Amino acid sequence: MNQMEQRKMKNNVVLIGMPACGKSTIGVVLAKIMGKDFVDTDITIQHVEGRPLQQIIDENGNEYFKKVEEEILAGFSEENCIVATGGSAAYYDRAMEHLKENGVVVYLKVSLEGIESRLHNLSTRGVTLKPGQTIADLYEERIPYYEKHSDICIEAENMDIWETAEFIMNQLRCLQSENL
Repeated sequence: MNQMEQRKMKNNVVLIGMPACGKSTIGVVLAKIMGKDFVDTDITIQHVEGRPLQQIIDENGNEYFKKVEEEILAGFSEENCIVATGGSAAYYDRAMEHLKENGVVVYLKVSLEGIESRLHNLSTRGVTLKPGQTIADLYEERIPYYEKHSDICIEAENMDIWETAEFIMNQLRCLQSENL
């Protein structure tokens, strides 16, 4: 199968970006209007582990959490889904390449100031921060990974949920028509 045929068959939309950029919220709306299932990989991790993300991090550390997250992403096999990934998903090249085999990766870009204004529950959210690391540090560290793995980048900061979902759909249509 050539690359163009493979691209046509992709039926998942994979959302990546910083915590609080809107992946889960926009993902639900996008799934509804596109008639697809919705999967939040953070919830999948919680289900597999039987505990909240923050508890996994607190009890087993960031490295354990990252190992679990990478394995779940690398083994993802659902089809016809909108997939909201955790903010750290883009760290895992193997997992991201696997997700791209059957999905278009959409980076929901929001400025650092926008993320900081939205992110209120840092101590319970399940964000993998290193000791002494700030959200600004994390933002700067992750941006290159999001840009590297995305097929589409959406400036999502100044659009509401429905506008963002519609914009994503339009971008997906453009991408599809380019690949015909």
